[in-house]
Amino acid sequence: MEAAVNLAKVISKLSPLLGNMIEFNTVEVLNSKKEFHSLGKWVRQDPDFPDTILKGTVTPVPGFEIKAWFPMATEITARFKDSQNHFVNDNTHVIVLAWLPEYMIYGKPRIIGVCVASGKSVAAARDLHYHKPPGYLVLEPEDTKQRTRNLQQTNTNGYKFQGTGLQLLEATKIVEGWGEAGRTYKPTPDYQIKLRELTSRFTYRLDTNYAKIDRIAHKEIELFKKKLCNKKFFGMTVNQWTRVLASQDDAAIRKAVDVLGITEAGGGALVE
Repeated sequence: MEAAVNLAKVISKLSPLLGNMIEFNTVEVLNSKKEFHSLGKWVRQDPDFPDTILKGTVTPVPGFEIKAWFPMATEITARFKDSQNHFVNDNTHVIVLAWLPEYMIYGKPRIIGVCVASGKSVAAARDLHYHKPPGYLVLEPEDTKQRTRNLQQTNTNGYKFQGTGLQLLEATKIVEGWGEAGRTYKPTPDYQIKLRELTSRFTYRLDTNYAKIDRIAHKEIELFKKKLCNKKFFGMTVNQWTRVLASQDDAAIRKAVDVLGITEAGGGALVE
């Protein structure tokens, strides 16, 4: 039981490893499907975007960006920073795969829910949520096509205004001069020039929490999160398990994991 209590506090550390394993297994499963054999072969791209693409005769090339989520962690910590310019053809989808160990805090990982969303819609939701000029800016990467592959940039970044109150008023007047649609985000070169004018005249700082999937207010992903966190396992919802395991109250954790029937021989299976 003491080992179980300690494990309950660190089990979320496994999520990055599980994410990579899921990427490998996804490629293997897709390539086992006969319907894809005449079209090409699914390959894992590392570190390129997206994680998995169908390399063959299909144009534009379809792909999946895979995000593993351990729902008893504090949030979906995976980030989605790629520019809207990458999704003009809407041929890349984001897959959020929620997983839990079969005995909640130990055992084989089990996928308990899957959300598939258009990559284009996720990027648009992110920019709509964050971009609030002049207080917060989303900036596209500079044109790096002439650089070697490892130096090419594809990610957007978020910047928070750090100037004085008077400077904020001045910056607000500049934004108002852009017209009625001036605050609506655009990944176009002309609009990005306007944003860089602000960053050159005023102080902004890079937001290190920018683009976490849990914070972009994407409708499909939010509905998926709500539904999944209300699922019951071993008599409690995922939300209830999360609160207990995050409490650092050893007595409460011990009481909760006691229902798993932990013995030297193991416990019961993961069931809803």
